[in-house]
Amino acid sequence: MSGHSKFANIKHKKEKNDAAKGKIFTIIGREIAVAVKEGGPDPANNFKLATVIAKAKANNMPNDTIERGIKKAAGDGNSANYESITYEGYGPSGIAIIVKTLTDNKNRTAAAVRSAFTKGNGNIGTPGCVSFMFDEKGQIIIDKEECEMDSDDLMMEALDAGAEDFSEEDDSYEIITDPESFPEVEKALKDMGLVLASAEVTMIPQTYVKLTNEKDISSIERILDLLDESDDVQAVYHNWDED
Repeated sequence: MSGHSKFANIKHKKEKNDAAKGKIFTIIGREIAVAVKEGGPDPANNFKLATVIAKAKANNMPNDTIERGIKKAAGDGNSANYESITYEGYGPSGIAIIVKTLTDNKNRTAAAVRSAFTKGNGNIGTPGCVSFMFDEKGQIIIDKEECEMDSDDLMMEALDAGAEDFSEEDDSYEIITDPESFPEVEKALKDMGLVLASAEVTMIPQTYVKLTNEKDISSIERILDLLDESDDVQAVYHNWDED
């Protein structure tokens, strides 16, 4: 790994998310519904659902809420049909941005995403134009202040559980997995009593871009804020170095 710490950014996102738990739960609820419709209600036989459940628990979604969402999706054939659409584009100074959405209205979602890029002096590109700059990986972050385990012991436990890589930063540990191994690695760490600051399957940039122009910084923040306001947007990945 590059050793590039994103813990401060994750903590910042967590604080924002905590202030908008309703939206986070709505987003995850949609993902549960789609996963159940595609692969059934049993996470043991539905990898996508297992991954969404892991994400739900990382965001402190109550177990009964998760189970209720699964049962509703399994028994409601008339619920909204959400379609997964990914947009790729560029922010100021060529910042690469990937926007993953789940929507029951493609026109509404496309308009919202396009507006966010336009207002932030960016532009939407063609499918695949930036995704090659990212790797899909499971990423688990552990705050050092919340972890009493020695770093070498933690590394060995993570690797034994199936992790690909382990890195130590000033304030945190980062554990990387392939997407398929993510649920079992996350479970193994939680079973050890570890507190996870963040646990998700994400798109990790291969390189990061630093912005120094205040106008560019304001523009990329505008894009990200507007995308965050849309209920259709599930996740946004970018290679802006916010540190």
